[in-house]
Amino acid sequence: MKYMLLIYGAESDWSPEEREQCMLDSMKLCQELEAAGKLLDSSPLRSVETATSLRMRNGKRQVTDGPFAETTEQLGGYYLIDVDNLDEALQFAAKLPPAKKGTVEIRPLEPLPEGAALV
Repeated sequence: MKYMLLIYGAESDWSPEEREQCMLDSMKLCQELEAAGKLLDSSPLRSVETATSLRMRNGKRQVTDGPFAETTEQLGGYYLIDVDNLDEALQFAAKLPPAKKGTVEIRPLEPLPEGAALV
């Protein structure tokens, strides 16, 4: 089963040293998952200050700087994993350093219908 783990947290909660250690610890966990053939992709996102949001309203494009929602936590990165079940996804998510200060949202991917192709 494929799961997307979305990492949320307040960027201001991390000192530069903590952020660097978080990256190193996270990379080690990714290497372990990759060795088991269960890591599909992972990446941190750049600062929320670099975000651009798009909305289509009445056929017109609205582009704004910043994230979609105003909140104290921002989407900071993701992991795409292929594990046996939700329990295994939860076990991996619990090891992630950002879970200590923020939130890890775990969502199963919806499989595409048989024969469907992405364009």
